[in-house]
Formats: sequence, C-alpha cells, structure tokens
Amino acid sequence: MILKARWIAALATLLLVFGAAAQQQFEPQVGQAGKDVIWVPTPDEVVERMLTMAQVTPKDFVMDLGAGDGKIAIAAARKFGARAVGIEYNPDMVKHANANAQAAGVAGNGAGKAVIRHGDIFQTDFSQATVITLYLLPALNMKLRPQLLSMRPGTRVVSHSFTMEDWQADEVSSMDGRRAYFWVVPANVMGNWTLEMPDQKLEMTLEQTFQKISGTLALQPIQAGLREPRLYGAAISFSYVGQDGMRRDLSGRVDGSRMEGTFRDERNGQGRWSAVKK
Repeated sequence: MILKARWIAALATLLLVFGAAAQQQFEPQVGQAGKDVIWVPTPDEVVERMLTMAQVTPKDFVMDLGAGDGKIAIAAARKFGARAVGIEYNPDMVKHANANAQAAGVAGNGAGKAVIRHGDIFQTDFSQATVITLYLLPALNMKLRPQLLSMRPGTRVVSHSFTMEDWQADEVSSMDGRRAYFWVVPANVMGNWTLEMPDQKLEMTLEQTFQKISGTLALQPIQAGLREPRLYGAAISFSYVGQDGMRRDLSGRVDGSRMEGTFRDERNGQGRWSAVKK
C-alpha cells in the first residue's frame, strides 16, 4: 500500500510537471493562422501612437478586437491608466495574453487593468467601450463598420494599417512606413429639422456622409446654404447668412433627435438655439 501510494504521488507530480511544461510551451508565432486573420504583432511605437491618437485617459474603457498577445490592451492599462478588455478567439493566445498582463502588473478589471477574454469579435457586445482598437484585414473592418457607426457619438476608433474605405479617417499618422487611422463616431443628423432661434423658427435640411455634412435653411423665398458645417462626434457647428446680410455662427451638441447650443451674431451678440428632428 505504501509503494502504491508513493507511485500515485509520483505519477501526480509527473502529470503536474508535464502539464506545466505544456502550458509553458505555447509561444505565438508571427504568421500563425487564426479564425479570420494571421497573427502579426503591432510594433510598440504604433501601439503608443494609436492610444495617443485616441487620447486615452483613466476614464476610458478600451476594447481591442482581435487582441492577440494582449499588447494593446496591456499598454492602454499600464501607460494610460484605462480599463482595457481584449477579445481573442484562440484560447491558447488568451492564456498567453493574460499571463503577459499578469507579468506587466495590470491583470484584472477596473481602471488601470487589462483582461483578455475568449470570444468571437463578431459575436461580442462592445457598445459600452469609449475606445475601439483594431488590427484586422480591410474586409473585417468593413464587416464591423455598421456596428462601429451605431456606437455612441464620440466613440473613438483606431486601426493599425487598414482603412474603413469611404469612411474617411479624421486623422492618419505614419511611423516608419506603418500607418494608424483614427475616426470619431459621428452622430446621425441626416434629415429635416426645425431650428428655433429667439426671433424666428426655420426649417433646416441636413445631408450626411459619415462625419461630412452639408445643408440648407429655408429663408423664404430662398434656400440658404450652410457655411462651414462641421460634425465631430456629437459636436456640431455651422453658420448662415440671413436675408439682412447678417451672419450667425451656431455651435452645439446633438442628442438623438434633438440638438441645442449657442449662437453669435453682429446684432444680438449671443443667444441660445435648439432644433428638433421631424
């Protein structure tokens, strides 16, 4: 019985040793196949620029779609103090990435922490993130694009190497032949609005292609074009010249089917305006 017990104990020890060795044996290889892409790590200087472009702070919730070895999520937590979650399909890579987070001292949830979760990016709810980071192929970016555009206005999106086709980037940075693309998710303002000023009510029509907008105001008997219209996340600004030749400059914020803000003109100085979508 003593010999049997010793044999069982020795076998258990061997299993633990071999099990630990098996876990340690996994090392990601550049070019290894994944579910939708091969794995290629993002250089450190690109990672830092991506997170800097997005102006990540400890108040942010960063989600890295296709996290690989966890480098971007770890940097978001360690260097920028953000809460970061990476989504990775390969379970071995998930374990490897979380070990990297542990080694970097940022493993866990909450501000300044990073965790890599096993999952499919196309089955993941990332709607609560304030920053999305990507290093995927163009076709995958385009597959994700509708979901990205439906996120809260002002959400920041950064992609290493690959664009969103006709959704033009708000900024492009280049580093030693590599590029990072940055977008701010725009509010949806396309349509007909009733614009209320202190002295008048006007009908306004806005056209929109992603963050690019244009429009007109009904100033009977003319349709006056909007000057310098700009949409950046939920922030909107535009100007118009009335029938009296006076220019008014409006700025404000969009909140669903409403927007409001302040205006300036040469006659009345400053006032408030609002608009409701019809």
